[in-house]
Amino acid sequence: MRKTSSTNTQNLKQLMVLCPISYTLSVMGGRWTALIIDRLVKQPLRYSELKRAIPPASERVLTLQLKELEQDGVISRTAIVDTPPKIIEYQLTDKGHSLVGVLTQLYEWGKNNRHAVPIPG
Repeated sequence: MRKTSSTNTQNLKQLMVLCPISYTLSVMGGRWTALIIDRLVKQPLRYSELKRAIPPASERVLTLQLKELEQDGVISRTAIVDTPPKIIEYQLTDKGHSLVGVLTQLYEWGKNNRHAVPIPG
């Protein structure tokens, strides 16, 4: 986490004010963010279900990205404590659902243009 008083943090805040595209990209910037949102579009999922749906993501990275998405208001985290063990469930917020159209356009663009870039394998 950056210091809130650093020049870099202040510049980033200015950029978010000046450029809505930069704000959108900062929210979508995590490696697994688009996939997390895609998995939560249809229904809320428990952490373990998300982990199974995105196996290459490490637990640390998945947890960090879920926290960031929650801080950005894209997803909500609900603890269901009726039955032991406590169950944590994630779902998209209205703000998260509003990103689906953006992701659809990004998907189409990527599908149509990724052939031009060699994918390491």
